[in-house]
Formats: sequence, structure tokens, C-alpha cells
Amino acid sequence: MSESDAYTRSTTDEQAVDEETGDEETNLERESDTAATETLRILLIEDNPGDARLIEEMLKDTEELAQRVSGDGAVTETPSITHKARLEEGLAVLSETATDIVLLDLNLPDSTGLETLESVHEESEDAPIVVLTGLRDQQVGVQAIQRGAQDFLVKDEVTSELLIRTIHHAIERARQELERRRQREQLESLNRLNRIAHDITHAVITTETRAELEQRVCDRLAESDAYRFAWIGGVNPGSDQVMPKAAAGVEDGYLETVDISVSETDPSGQGPSGIALRTGEVQVANNIQTDPTFEPWRSAATDRGYESSVAVPIVHEDLVYGVLNIYGESAAEFASPETTILSRIGDTIAHAITAIERRDALVSDAVIELEFRVEQMADELVALSAEESCTIELEQLVRGDETLLAYGSATDVSKDVFEDAVADTDGIDDVRFLAAKREAFEFELVAPAAVSLFETIATHGGRVDSATISDGEFRFVVELPRGRDTRQMIELLREDHSDVTYLAQRTTERSESTNGNSTSVLEDDLTEKQRAALETAYFAGYFDWPRESTGEEIAERLGIAPATFNQHLRTAERKFFDATLDE
Repeated sequence: MSESDAYTRSTTDEQAVDEETGDEETNLERESDTAATETLRILLIEDNPGDARLIEEMLKDTEELAQRVSGDGAVTETPSITHKARLEEGLAVLSETATDIVLLDLNLPDSTGLETLESVHEESEDAPIVVLTGLRDQQVGVQAIQRGAQDFLVKDEVTSELLIRTIHHAIERARQELERRRQREQLESLNRLNRIAHDITHAVITTETRAELEQRVCDRLAESDAYRFAWIGGVNPGSDQVMPKAAAGVEDGYLETVDISVSETDPSGQGPSGIALRTGEVQVANNIQTDPTFEPWRSAATDRGYESSVAVPIVHEDLVYGVLNIYGESAAEFASPETTILSRIGDTIAHAITAIERRDALVSDAVIELEFRVEQMADELVALSAEESCTIELEQLVRGDETLLAYGSATDVSKDVFEDAVADTDGIDDVRFLAAKREAFEFELVAPAAVSLFETIATHGGRVDSATISDGEFRFVVELPRGRDTRQMIELLREDHSDVTYLAQRTTERSESTNGNSTSVLEDDLTEKQRAALETAYFAGYFDWPRESTGEEIAERLGIAPATFNQHLRTAERKFFDATLDE
């Protein structure tokens, strides 16, 4: 807020705070404080005691000036006048006290001429100045206006009415000039930001990789004088820490000295970045020196000249890609119009990353694998793997209406011992042995207790690729298409199943033998029941010769009638063969 309009705005600001708090006692305290701040504050710098006394007398008993300046006539306090005889003393008042207008004699004991005006201007650009001159110095008064003074008065011609009118007009002109300057600066800022947005859009079109895009965004934001520093961060899978991915500008080790989290319970997650990632909304700290959300990072930020910041979430639909952080070298740099454009830039980046990930997924066979350990599942089988040094592989999981069918193999353990362990295992209803090899055998398990875990995974677009029980641990691998939000999957499993621990993430290539058209039929053309019937029949050995399972046994496993199973299976076979043989 400028010094020239401070006294008229302070009442409104204080009352707004009172309305929000609703605290009657606080309101009463602020009413007394407001009475002081409503007073028009005039600084008179004049070394002639007679002239100073005359001006003070003209303003002493009048309430008209305050009423004129307030606009609505609500202010009835007489002006508060501070008189100083030397420039040095007047400058000290300006540096320490908000002042609405300065009445300035140019010829003082410690300064003369227009240099006096320049000194006052350097100390306070926003406070309007009315120069006091003698009869022979009127030309100097005109020059003073050309140098930035609002008006000048000839001392011998000053009347009370002229003094009041001159002060009123000077304050009003200063307000208008300040508002025009603000509007001009804001327009320049918006034009500059629109140019940046245009360049970022061009970068979106021409970049090939996500890393290249993020770096070019930061480079463009920092290359102009608009912003001091910009960086993009993302949350590491399996943790709450926000880690830098790209940065540009005046950094000086800032990112190495700060810890930023997305956790709502961690103090390092209460800043703009953490809140932006959690809420998906732009967060602004327009004064880092005073903003409470910036407390843990204030010293590191201000040491590098950061005075304001904005955190822009990079989110597309339910995919949280990260957060764009921008720092300005002046306070209040991110007003509402700027944040609107920055929010659109965040959306543009998110759309571009989505497009890059989808393109990469189409041209490559890469998928993301997340590995987890689960503590409270099949405890007896987990113990068996440690006691017998055996390995139990679950290679295919088929979800029925109320059960989960698991097909796999066991190595280095006898059928009898395995069957006894299964019988003692909570959450497994039955086991059937399918094919036997030299040191291993294949089996089918019915496990209704595991359905909720894998239902959570399927709901978020993943699938369990495999599970292994070995060395006293139960581990499983979740496969996700590239571009999916891996952290969201991890958080979902953690929230729904406290015994699940995230272990690792890796990008792998699908098998080259995978037929893309066949995969499309399985994923897109078959209904859930048709796919369950086909997969169960295949992994249960229905198509083997001799058959490992009959249609009646599979129907019983799926909880449906044999005729229904036969209908689902024939329909799935027809769709599969149509797609494959037509090609």
C-alpha cells in the first residue's frame, strides 16, 4: 500500500479482519488503534519558525482537509503535523513513519535548491510533495513540479483555503498517478507473462521428452528479468519428499538446503509446494518475509533475494505430475491475473506430459512395475518358504465374482507338505494340483481374502503381474501403463492395507512375443466375465490334453452354472479368433 493512501485504506483493512475474527474484544482494541491511523499525516520541513507556525495554525483547527481527502466525509480528525527544521531530520521521519504528504521548503540549513527535493524523493517515492517558495523563487517552483513535486505554494500568498485545496489536490493526483503506474506495471507484467506462455506452448510442441520439456519451461521463466528462480519438483514414489527435476535462475544451492514434503502432518509439507500438490490449487506467498507458510524456508529464500513465490500444481485429471515453483525478487509480484495465466501454464505442462507419456506408451512396450511386500497374507505359506527353503510362484490371478483364483507353481517342496500348509492358511479355501514336473508342480488356489487388495489395484488401472513367496516373504509386482500416477497407487495401497510396504519401481519391456492385437481383444473386447472364463479355462488346463480341469470344475470355481461358463467361454473364443484370424 502506498503511503499516500494508507490512512484512507487502513480503516477498511482493519474492519475486514475484525469481521473475519468475530472477536469483540479485539474489535474494541482496534477501534482505538484505527482512530490514530485515520488521521491525515503531514510532514512539514521548514526552517523558518514564523512560516512553520503560520502553516500549523492554518491546519490546526480545520477538519475540512481530512474530510476532503477521505472522500465520504466520514473522517473528522484534524491533521497530524510533524515539523522538522532540517532535511536530515525530515528524512528520518520519512524512513520511520508513514506520511501522507510532505510540505517542503527547498532552502534549508543542510540542503538548498532542487537537491532538497531530490533527496526527499529518493527517501519516499510515493509520498506527494508540495514545495514552499518565496516570491522570487516561483520559477524554481515550476522546475520542482517538472522534477516530480505535485505543486508549489508561494509562502506570502498562502491562505487556509488555498493550502487545504492544494494539499487535497496533491494527494489525489498522487493517488491517480500511483494507480496508473500500478495498472501500467500490471499490464507490462501480463504481456510479458503471455509471451512466456506462448514460448512454453511452442516448447510443448517441439520437445520430445518430459525431462527436456520441464527444463525448457524453467529456462524460459528464468531467462527474462521477470523471475529470479524457477524449478519443477515431483514426489518420489514411496515417499513424501518433493525432489527437484529441473531448475533455472539464481539458485545458489537453495534446493540443496531446503526440505519440502507433501505430507499434511509434516511441517515441511505446510508450505506453498506441499499445499499445491495436495489441493491441486495455485498457492501464492506474496511476501516471503512475513508469510507464515514460508517459515521453514524464509532465511534460505531471502538470502538469495527471493521476496515472493508461487507454487503451480502440474495436474491432469487424476495424475499429479509435480509442482512448478517460481520466485520473484519483489513482494506482491504474483497478483490474481498473473496467477490465472500461471495456472493455465501448469495445465499446459500437464497436458503435454500426458501426451508424451501416451506417445511413448504407443511406440514402445515399456511398462512400469511396482514391487510390494505384504505382511499379513498366507502366513503359513510364508513360514513354509522359510522352513523348507522352497519358492511358491503365483503366475496368474483371475478375479471371479467373489473369489480370486491363483494359478502358480511350487518348487523344492512336496505336494503333501504344501497341501497341509494350505489347509492351515487363513484366506485360502481350496487347492487343486494340476501338472507335476521333476522338482515342481502346478496348482490352483481359491483365495477370497485377497480380493480386496487386488480390487484396489485394478480400480486404479493396474494389475498384479506376479507374486512370489520365498525366504519368508510375500512379494507381489503391480504393472501399470506408462504415464500412470505411481505415487497415487502406492498411497491407495498404504491407506487401504497398512501391512503393504512399497519396495521398488522399475520400467521394463513387455515380452516381444506378446501379440498386440490379442492383448487388445483381451483388454477391450471381452467383458469381465468372458475374460475370467477364458483365463481360468486356460490356466486350469481346460485346453490341455488330457484336460487338467473339466468345465464343471471351472464353473464351480467361478461360482456359475456350467451352461453359463460354456456360453462365456464360447463367446470369448469367437471374439478372440475373429480378431486374430481376420488379421
